[in-house]
Amino acid sequence: MKLLRRWQRILILSLLSVSVFAPLVLVSHRLKTITSIGRREFIDDLWSRRRDVEALSSMEQEPGESLKGPKPIVFKDSDFQSREGINSLEFGSNPSKEHKDNRFDDGGEKNHSYKETGQHDRGAVKRDKNSRIAQSRSVVDYKVKEMTDQLIRAKVYLSFAPPGSNSHLTKELRQRVKELEHAVEEVTKDSALTKSALQKTKNMESSLVKAGHAYPDCSAMSSKLRAMTDNAEEQVRMQKKQVTYLVNLAARTTPKGFHCLSMRLTSEYFALPPPSERQLLEQKKLLHDTKLYHYAVFSDNVLACAVVVNSTVSSAKEPERIVFHLVTNSLNLPAMSMWFSLNPMGRATVEVLSMAEFEWLSREYDLGWKVHNFSDPRFTSELNYLRFYLPNIFPSLDKVVVLDHDVVVQKDLSGLWHVDMKGKVNGAVETCQENEASFLRMDMFINFSDPLIADEFDSKACTWAFGMNVFDLRRWREENLTARYHEYLRLSNERPILKGGSLPLGWVTFYNQTTAVERRWHMLGLGHDSTLPPDDIEKAAVIHYNGAWKPWLDIGFGEYKGLWSKHMDFNNPYLQQCNIHG
Repeated sequence: MKLLRRWQRILILSLLSVSVFAPLVLVSHRLKTITSIGRREFIDDLWSRRRDVEALSSMEQEPGESLKGPKPIVFKDSDFQSREGINSLEFGSNPSKEHKDNRFDDGGEKNHSYKETGQHDRGAVKRDKNSRIAQSRSVVDYKVKEMTDQLIRAKVYLSFAPPGSNSHLTKELRQRVKELEHAVEEVTKDSALTKSALQKTKNMESSLVKAGHAYPDCSAMSSKLRAMTDNAEEQVRMQKKQVTYLVNLAARTTPKGFHCLSMRLTSEYFALPPPSERQLLEQKKLLHDTKLYHYAVFSDNVLACAVVVNSTVSSAKEPERIVFHLVTNSLNLPAMSMWFSLNPMGRATVEVLSMAEFEWLSREYDLGWKVHNFSDPRFTSELNYLRFYLPNIFPSLDKVVVLDHDVVVQKDLSGLWHVDMKGKVNGAVETCQENEASFLRMDMFINFSDPLIADEFDSKACTWAFGMNVFDLRRWREENLTARYHEYLRLSNERPILKGGSLPLGWVTFYNQTTAVERRWHMLGLGHDSTLPPDDIEKAAVIHYNGAWKPWLDIGFGEYKGLWSKHMDFNNPYLQQCNIHG
């Protein structure tokens, strides 16, 4: 038994010896295969690593706060006994102030700085990306211009070839022209410049060099290019005239849906029972109350008036003090009246008047009361000139704000009744700043070569705009400005002193009788300028779509249409029946 145990111990010790010495033998065998160069490189590498470690250990640490370990957290028994404390530890819950985890409070400023740095880096990357895109786009535009120039030169050389010529150079130029035109179309569509397009440019250049040797007459080339330039400029002028004509035609044309709406409302109007005498008496009291805010709109456009009234009432702080006087012609009176009967304006009062009711107009002003030397209905519409008879139309009122039908009200306008008029009749926004799109000069619409005009007015006087005007009717009556209006109206019908409709007549009628109001009250240009600053539009109390691009027309600027259409309910059954959409 003892012998057996002895042999077991010997076997175990032998195995241990083998496990220890076998790796040494194997490694020594591998070391023998290393060359002297390899041994030297191995030893040098070891020494270099040792020197790096020593250098790092010898460096002085930078001053600053040492790294801090995490703060130990000790929870109280109350934290686990309270249901609120337990919920504050649950995933997705919002801890209360009492159980707020403060483990990371010390690093709050650092985390904030890291966040700001990340935002700064992202902004820098975005700006760098945008600059690269702009640079790439400029390179592409330059190459497209170069390709276009090559096409022009190739077509000139082709024009020098005899009619019916089928020479090798002619065929080559025609082929290059087709290829390059196709390449230009691809670049325009994809906004990218392919390798094939660059190759086609090189091929065209080589063909043009050949053509230059074949047709060395530079004078003929310059003459042909000059003729082509003149022809292109003439085409551009014709296109501009056509665009202007079509835009003006669209601006003068009433959309088909608007005609449909007027007809439907008119047919429904005559089926309505007349209002009671009590309603008429109650409304009459409000219509003549000088303590209320009276607005006047002269228009034959039902939806445009609806937007003006809706936007004004919805922006008002005291809508019950608002009284609207809508003046239209006899043809649109039923439709206008029916619309506001079906769509009452809450606590505000709306009166619809027909100019046919103003019998005094034709009786007292039998010499004519509007300009007759224009064909554009925007200038010849009788409603445009009724604003010069405000004291006659509203004899019991002292002050009135006149709004054009192409405006949208965005702020409360009650402050206009407290504007210091400085003894003037008209309060308006000026348009005499040259750096603005609304800039106008007196001599643009008034003929100062006429001695009568030159003696009476200063061509450098500041101009102003219609669209939102405050009129002091008492001062108007005292100055008798309607008679002054008729004087210049008669002169303009006899001699060419004015152009452009009612605006220049307003300038001469209210000359030295206009005070400037702050620009925030009235912003112009949404009907002819698509580059207005959005911040200025948002801050304006009244935005004005003056120009041909009205918001209810298909040609209107899309970026401004939403400001107008949000004040109209296009789910109205009448609008849907007439296919009128926002």
